[in-house]
Amino acid sequence: MKTKIFLAIGLLSLTISVSAQKKIEVSELPKPAQEFLKKHFSETTVTSAKKDAEHGEKGFEVKLQDGTEVEFWKDGSYREVDGGDKPIPTAFIPDNIKEYVSKNYPNEKITHIDYGHKDLDVDLTNDIDLEFTKEGKILKDKKNGIKEK
Repeated sequence: MKTKIFLAIGLLSLTISVSAQKKIEVSELPKPAQEFLKKHFSETTVTSAKKDAEHGEKGFEVKLQDGTEVEFWKDGSYREVDGGDKPIPTAFIPDNIKEYVSKNYPNEKITHIDYGHKDLDVDLTNDIDLEFTKEGKILKDKKNGIKEK
């Protein structure tokens, strides 16, 4: 009996997971997402694109051949770019954030940027985690003793 219950729970979880992420073609992404990929990641190719309903928010998840992952809001604007341990392009990152990083961490590169609901999270090649307001004001930088909330 327990085996049947666990099997049913497993199948239900798998069904929910599959329905939350539906594979799509790049051409099915919103135009702004397609243009973003073409402009900033033309050196690599898309290995998968999925419609994603993470945390109840509809959006898109794209994985690139170089290992970078890009998430988009449902309107096609980017929400997150994660290069893992590798630097990501920075042309789309707000200038004041790039300036802060280059001034305070001149030997480091940005590997991750994530727009949350209230703030913007930036990770660097030295594993430093920075938090900014959406307007680009620094909220958290442990190295420089900044922690505003």
